[in-house]
Amino acid sequence: MSMNLKDKTLILSGELTRFSVPQLFKELKKLPKSEIREIDLDNVNKIDSAGVAFLDELMQSSKTLSPEITRANESVLKAINTFSSLKIPNSSPRQEPGFFERIGTALINFKTETVQGLFLTSDIIFWSVVAVFNRKSQKKGVITQQCLLIGADAVGIISLLSLILGLILALQSAAQLRQFGANIFVADLIAISMVREMGPMMTAIIVAGRSGSAIASEIATMQVAEEIDALKVMAINPLRYIVAPKFNAMTICMPLLVIISIVVGVIGGLLVGIFYLDLTIMAYFTELFSVLTTKDLIVGLSKSLFFAWVIVIIGAYYGFNVTGGSEGVGKATTRSVVASIFAVIVLDAIFSLIYML
Repeated sequence: MSMNLKDKTLILSGELTRFSVPQLFKELKKLPKSEIREIDLDNVNKIDSAGVAFLDELMQSSKTLSPEITRANESVLKAINTFSSLKIPNSSPRQEPGFFERIGTALINFKTETVQGLFLTSDIIFWSVVAVFNRKSQKKGVITQQCLLIGADAVGIISLLSLILGLILALQSAAQLRQFGANIFVADLIAISMVREMGPMMTAIIVAGRSGSAIASEIATMQVAEEIDALKVMAINPLRYIVAPKFNAMTICMPLLVIISIVVGVIGGLLVGIFYLDLTIMAYFTELFSVLTTKDLIVGLSKSLFFAWVIVIIGAYYGFNVTGGSEGVGKATTRSVVASIFAVIVLDAIFSLIYML
């Protein structure tokens, strides 16, 4: 392959292929920087996509607006017309949506997601109630298995964090209570805060991060792998087969986990009362039971039930609406955990306002 510049006409000859293009680029740099008006391809007998790309680059970098390709044979012209990118129209940049367009899109998406979430919630509750009386389309012992995964395996981490939480609450309040000789009231603070607020909310947050993420990732993986579609083909309702056992197991386990959290948190406060405030065990528990009422326990356990249901429903929603393969599974799992924790905190605030009325 050779290249010569004569009277502002670039003459190419030989084979213009991927093997000769690198050398042509080197020779092109040595030529004088004069305008190229014509590109003579009369002696070019073979050209491929790399050669066409070389011509495109040559025409775009030339000082003239449009060098003319001359005396090319039919096969060379056909290859140029097939592989040249110069005739592809430049796509105009996408215009960014305006402020009101973004607000409208967000409102439409919110409405769509709300409607889908309500339908999913009603279906999950319906099939979960049906599953209590009719175990059709469920594996034997699946609720027990889910109780072990959601409840029993979470006892350790919930107990540890509840103990630390009880210690922190007691230590933070003890320093102030000692100044007024009100050491005994640390039992009141621990009892009310653990039973009504911290116990249910912290347990729900831990379960949302641990079990809620597992629910979302499991359903999302099945959705990506088309296992959900396979269940539908076999006339098996995915909500009844997958979600209902988790919903029922969460309903059973969450109040029990909250009770464990409350008991362990109270023990953490007891340790501070004994070793830091010089309280006796009898005095601590006498004060604790004197301030607690049945209403406090009902408030804490009722909150835990709603937290449990919200965690399962949000995990199922993001799992069933996953898109994008394995990367989508990770995003769906992350979104479900964030949404579950946010929903738990908002519900806790709403219930606190309701019970204060």
